[in-house]
This record gives sequence, C-alpha cells and structure tokens, in this order.
Amino acid sequence: MAADNTETVSDFVREKVAEDCRTGKFDGRVVTRFPPEPNGYLHIGHAKSICLNFGIAQEFPGGVCHLRLDDTDPEKESVEFVEAIKSDVRWLGFDWGEHEYYASNYFEQLYEFAVKLIKADKAYVCDLSADQMREYRGTLTEPGKPSPGRSRSVEENLDLFERMRAGEFPDGAYVLRAKIDLASPNMNLRDPTIYRIRHVNHYRAGDKWCVYPLYDFTHGQSDSIERITHSICTLEFEDHRPLYNWFLDALEIYHPEQTEFARLNLTYTVMSKRRLLELVEGGFVNGWDDPRMPTVVGLRRRGYTPAALRAFCKKIGVTKFDGTTDFALLEHCLRDDLNKTSQRVMAVLDPLKVVITNYPEGQIEEMDAVNNPEDESAGSRKVPFSRELYIERDDFMEDPPKKFFRLAPGREVRMRYAYYITCEEVIKDEATGEIVELRCTYDPETRGGSSPDGRKVKATLHWVSAEKGVPAEVRLYDHLFSVPDPSDVEEGVDYKTNLNPKSLEVVSDAIVEPSVATLEPGTRVQFERLGYFCIDAKDSKPDALVINRTVTLRDAWAKIAKQGGGQGKGKGKGKGQGKNKGKK
Repeated sequence: MAADNTETVSDFVREKVAEDCRTGKFDGRVVTRFPPEPNGYLHIGHAKSICLNFGIAQEFPGGVCHLRLDDTDPEKESVEFVEAIKSDVRWLGFDWGEHEYYASNYFEQLYEFAVKLIKADKAYVCDLSADQMREYRGTLTEPGKPSPGRSRSVEENLDLFERMRAGEFPDGAYVLRAKIDLASPNMNLRDPTIYRIRHVNHYRAGDKWCVYPLYDFTHGQSDSIERITHSICTLEFEDHRPLYNWFLDALEIYHPEQTEFARLNLTYTVMSKRRLLELVEGGFVNGWDDPRMPTVVGLRRRGYTPAALRAFCKKIGVTKFDGTTDFALLEHCLRDDLNKTSQRVMAVLDPLKVVITNYPEGQIEEMDAVNNPEDESAGSRKVPFSRELYIERDDFMEDPPKKFFRLAPGREVRMRYAYYITCEEVIKDEATGEIVELRCTYDPETRGGSSPDGRKVKATLHWVSAEKGVPAEVRLYDHLFSVPDPSDVEEGVDYKTNLNPKSLEVVSDAIVEPSVATLEPGTRVQFERLGYFCIDAKDSKPDALVINRTVTLRDAWAKIAKQGGGQGKGKGKGKGQGKNKGKK
C-alpha cells in the first residue's frame, strides 16, 4: 500500500473507526471495501474514496480493504472496465492482495436471501409497469398505495420468483419488491424493487441468470457476506441507510455499519459517470483517457502523479457536508510534487531563429545543465549549443516597453547554461513584415552564464539548438469547461454549452532539446519557464514526439491561500505562457 511522508490525518470517519476499535466493536477488526460498479472508468472522486478506504485499512493494525466489483447490471459492465479499475487502484499505490471480490460471486446467495424474504412475507412479486409503480409509490406529502401483487400469497410469490429465474417471462413483466412501509417519509422504504428480469449475457456469469439484484439489495448483503466492518459510502446513500439496515435485520445476518461522507465536487469539470459517458460517446473528448477528463486514466496520461492525487485527497479531507473544491488546489498539489521530482529540460514552443554571427560555423559545444535544482542526486546532462538557435518568439520585442527585460535590439541577455548574447540585427519577411530571424553576437568569456568583468544582465532565456533540436507536437491542455460550475445553466440549456473551446490547443512545430527524445512515454519533465509536461503514453513515438502539458508553472492556489481563500480559477499562466496558442 502507498505511504506518504506527511502528517497523520484525522476526520470523523477515522475517529469513528478508532472508537469502535477502542470499545471492541467488531472484535477490534477493521475491514473496509472499495466497491465500484464496472460500468465506466474511475474518476478523481473515486480516488478520494480509494484513498479513504485503503488509507483507513492501512492506518489501523490488521486492517484490510477489499476490492469488490459490484457487477449486477450486465447491460453496462465489461471486462475492460474491470481491468481499468484494477489498474487505476494499483497506480494510485494501493493493493488489495487476496481480497478481490465480485458481487456476481454472490448471485446464488443473494437469490436465496430474496427467497428468505418472500417466505417471511417481506417481499412480493409485482407486475406494475415502471410508470404505474411511480404513481403507486405516492409523493413526499402523500403515502403510496399497495400494488395488487402485495396481497399475493407466499406460495404464489415463491412460484413466480422461481419462474422469473427460469426465464419464463420477458424483461419488465415482473419485479420483486421488498414489503416495507408505503407510508414511510423515506421514499426508499416504500416497497423498493430488489430484483428485475434482464435477459442479458453477464460478462462473468454468462447466460446463467436472467434475474439480477439491484444495488440497494446487493450492497449491504455483499458487505455482510465479506464481514465488512465499516461500509463507507458517499453522502447520497445517507437516505438509503435505513434500507441497508432493514435488509440486514430482516435477513438476520451479520450487520456492518454504514457511514457516509461528502463526495468530491471539483470546479471546471463534471463528476457524473453518466455525463462523462455522454462526453465520450458524443465525441466531445477523445475517449476515457483524454487528458482533459477527470478520470484517473486521463489524469495519468496528462502527467499527474499518484503522490499528487493522494496529497490532494489528504488535503481536502473528509467531511459530512457537500462543497466544491477549487481545481487550483489540485494543481497546487501537483506542482508541489512535480517540482521535486521532474527533470528540467529546454523546449521552444513558438520558435524564433537566432544566428550568432561570431560563433564558429559547424561548432557544437556541450553545455552542462542541472537536471533538478530541488534534487542534487538528479545530476546533470549535456545540452548542445550551436551557431543557430531557437528562442521563444515573445522573448524578443523590437520596440520593448519599459519593464520588458528580455531580448531587444542592442540589448544583452543570458542564454541559460551558455553565454551572453546581444541582438545586432532584425531580419524580416519582405512580404509580410514578420520577424523571421535575429542576428546576434556572443561573448565567449561568459560561458556558463557569468561575466569576468562582473556586468549583469536582467534576463535569462531558454533556447534549443537549431541543428540538434528535435521537433515535437505539444498539446496545451486547459480546463474542459470554461466556467467553474458547468451545470449552472438556465432551464432547458445543455451543460455542454459550457465546454471550453480552448481546452486543447496543438503546437505542431515545437522544438525540444535532444535528451527529450530518449525519454520513455509517460515521463514527466519541466520545460524551463513554460510548465510541466509529459511524454504522451499513447501517441508519442521516438520519431514523432507528442508531449502533453500537465500544468503551467504559476500557482493560482498559492495566491488564493495567501489572500485568505476565495474562488480561484486555477488558470494562471507561468512565465512564457499565454503566447503559444498554437494551431488547431
């Protein structure tokens, strides 16, 4: 399991578990579970639940966390989603060991539980349509009325339920409902459906079953079978807890304890599986692993680290109250980790050619460059310097304003790790007037970036050798949505109208230093002065580099926190940002 060298966290869930251990409840055992439905890819909200459930198991002596796939909806589930879930949990740094379970393993036992409820006259077969059932259930101010099937005899219900299992009836002909309380103020207790007919092949069980339990009936009983101690759910299940308890009590089986916490809501994105699926199937993003998606696989491809996600989950904490977390805090946690772990390299995203006229033609020098100033053990590398270089186009201005200290006609600047250069001449395209080349001179006495006579310059520029540089496609990612709350739309307006048209901009003619071409897909680096980037794990090839921007350098959250809170957009651009808009 993952272990982070940070302070121990405390929250109401952990305090509850600690108190149960102190009093000997559950014989001092701590057994949690992470129970995703394999009907999609995990997102960062699931990461919060993973860190909580596996984290608690890790923190208490002898604690265990189960991975259970709640696979009771065969129409939406697949092996692809199962394997993706397992991969994401492992990538986040957690391991369930031998405790891998599936609700489908319990289908026979769950069926017998249902039979037990029928025999106790606590469940019945109902033939109302879905619309009729909604009508019969009543409203928040009016009690429900009994289905005609509610008065069936135990024998008739047992016969019908057995025939449902045998496949005699089509989908929707019957359901099995619990017989609880049609006047309950909690709508979940008004005879909820617990089994429905589905003539669908199950990815694990095949065609063995044509009746499948609903989540509310599967959840608590699976917890009971596995002897879970603390069933930790998100807050929307709070109203379902009385039903969770009712099933366990009616069946007279081992009773875990359900505790709810607030789910994660994050600005500039959506966390609904339904909406994420809609974005994927509608082609608004390029799959579940699109780096703009809040999915774990998407964040991973963009360059996020497991440590950053765990730190984020620890920082936001666990509460009982719904709220929304600023995306800038997530980026702050990411920068904090990447700053310590990422190698620095040089890249130019909007190239402007520089010719050093007094530098020997054909000569290549290898300059020593520090890999990571935050980590001495990271060492150094050699960067080739040549007569012709590329710098960022907006690092030069022909007629600079007063506080512009970068390159300009007649001005001297430092080239990172190399020499001082002075701009002597500006070459323009005769037809368009666009600047196409700068002709400069260098001072050979300033190798390494300092002058023997002690003169100072006010700017240091990054650069790439025109002769040795490697072309790359760089994808500049931003928020998927252009507003903090994408769902905040007028009635009848689709939330997708808030999609950010500039969430992906592609720079097709970037140049990177040659060391980048040797990096493995998935490697994270800092482009000096530009931001943090990642070699795309899917599209990048040694002869056709594709590099994703993970996050910019400027930390919007640090500014927010310094000012004492507030709603931050997290869209700050580091030095050198806001210029390389690239090509669509």
